[in-house]
Amino acid sequence: MTALPEGLTQGTWTLDASHTAAAFTVRHAGISKTRGQFDEVSGQMIVGETLEDTRISAEIQIASLTTGNEDRDQHLKSADFFDAEQFTAMAFTSTSFDGKTLKGDLTIKDVTKNVELDVEFEGAATDPFGTYRAGFSGTTEISRKEFGLTWNAALEAGGVLVGDTVKITIDAEFTAPTAA
Repeated sequence: MTALPEGLTQGTWTLDASHTAAAFTVRHAGISKTRGQFDEVSGQMIVGETLEDTRISAEIQIASLTTGNEDRDQHLKSADFFDAEQFTAMAFTSTSFDGKTLKGDLTIKDVTKNVELDVEFEGAATDPFGTYRAGFSGTTEISRKEFGLTWNAALEAGGVLVGDTVKITIDAEFTAPTAA
């Protein structure tokens, strides 16, 4: 069993959306990368006696997707990709955590796949307002096609417009349970 890192205590921690980033990167036209993020994220971390007893869940609102280009954002939210009208959110529920690898079920467009995130505990501290916080960062890669995000366009010189592999980067802050 893996002991809790210093500063992490048992209880239900709340994801602080204002200090959390859920970002993605995907190849574009085989020559560059397009980046984006989701601005509306909610979730919690239930910390048990050990890291193996700890569970994390999160929900991301598809409508909050932004890449800095409104036309592209609307296309990504359309039925060609996320279909935000029918599938308003994606969700993650952890199944195991050993302090380095967070395994869990990621659901996008009603398709659920097991994913593994490489996770780093960034530390814990009390902010100037008296709120105790813990930070984590994590990365993983998924195949967008496995989640039903299959739209693409062939390029004249060969290849396709949008890469299949999507790199996901999470920087998350959780606020500690408050005393009753």
